[in-house]
Amino acid sequence: MTMPKHTALYDEHIAAGGRMVEFAGYELPVHYTSLVDEHTSVRTRAGLFDVSHMGEVFITGPGALDFVQLVSCNDHSKMTVGRAQYTGLMYPQGTFVDDMLVHKLADDEYLLVVNAANRAKDAAYLGELAAGRAGVEVRDESDSWSQLAVQGPLAAEILQPSVRSDLSELNHFTFVFTEVCGRRALIARTGYTGEDGFEVYTSNEAAPEVWRAILAEGRPKGLLPAGLGARDTLRFEAGMSLYGHEIDDTTTPLEAGLGWIVKFKKGDYIGRDILESQKETGLDRRLVGFEMIDRGIARHGYPVYLGEGDLEPVGHVTSGTHSPTLGRALGLAYLPIEASEDGTEFLVEIRNRRAAARVVPMPFYRREKK
Repeated sequence: MTMPKHTALYDEHIAAGGRMVEFAGYELPVHYTSLVDEHTSVRTRAGLFDVSHMGEVFITGPGALDFVQLVSCNDHSKMTVGRAQYTGLMYPQGTFVDDMLVHKLADDEYLLVVNAANRAKDAAYLGELAAGRAGVEVRDESDSWSQLAVQGPLAAEILQPSVRSDLSELNHFTFVFTEVCGRRALIARTGYTGEDGFEVYTSNEAAPEVWRAILAEGRPKGLLPAGLGARDTLRFEAGMSLYGHEIDDTTTPLEAGLGWIVKFKKGDYIGRDILESQKETGLDRRLVGFEMIDRGIARHGYPVYLGEGDLEPVGHVTSGTHSPTLGRALGLAYLPIEASEDGTEFLVEIRNRRAAARVVPMPFYRREKK
């Protein structure tokens, strides 16, 4: 039996009373106080997450851009240094190896931030594709980095005292190399909660000091350390996909409502022909948001039906919960294209009974931008 790994912040989680669970090969806090408290803190004030389990893969060399363009469905050719973009790492069948953030560090260097559960698979896939290509090197440096996320409307105010650079100069989906608590770090204004926020990438050695400094500055302002539970409900309300739920190696970006990251004019890339064909012929299914009409909470994997008498499900729930922000039972599911319009009613099988649900617009939650 393989023992779960610990991030550099493990002792900080124990000291803060974190309830630890295994996730993606790591022992991480699912919550400290309660999921609802931590979720609400991020929506109204700020939360601090340890996301050091995420993967950091570097693509370097004179052929780095061409390689990133080959493996990604988005177009990174017009990125300037200091920009980040969300995209899909693609299989030839047009489905997801993973979703990832691409950061342009230099003309010949890119940082790909990938999901923890897929890190080894992603690095191996990229390495195989790079083998024999001149001017491209793939380096998995995930074990050398810690990543902290400060998310919420007070994130900038709380993080700024620890940071040498002026955070107000960072636009959404930009980053800067700077110092945090006197330690070298990369700070990106990205996130996975639907709120304003920052990801702080630093060394494992520096991470505990940075964690404690952010907590010390933030606690008087209402910041809470937050665990995996709140991270999931926050991204769910904001309509952000989770690998293994909304997206995987059987789903395409077009089906998942991520057509905005699929660029057909940039030239050839892995999976492009399949995606172009799917766009031309039309989708058979797509991801929708829904609210429960009957009582019950739809969970991941629950089958969905169009009628009470139907013997075979037409799709499945990918994620579902009772929204802490909106106070309603909501979910995400794949439905046939003809049943995917807003207002369409269908049935979710919950504990051997079929409960009524209705398709609603996405995302469920959108923050008010100042």
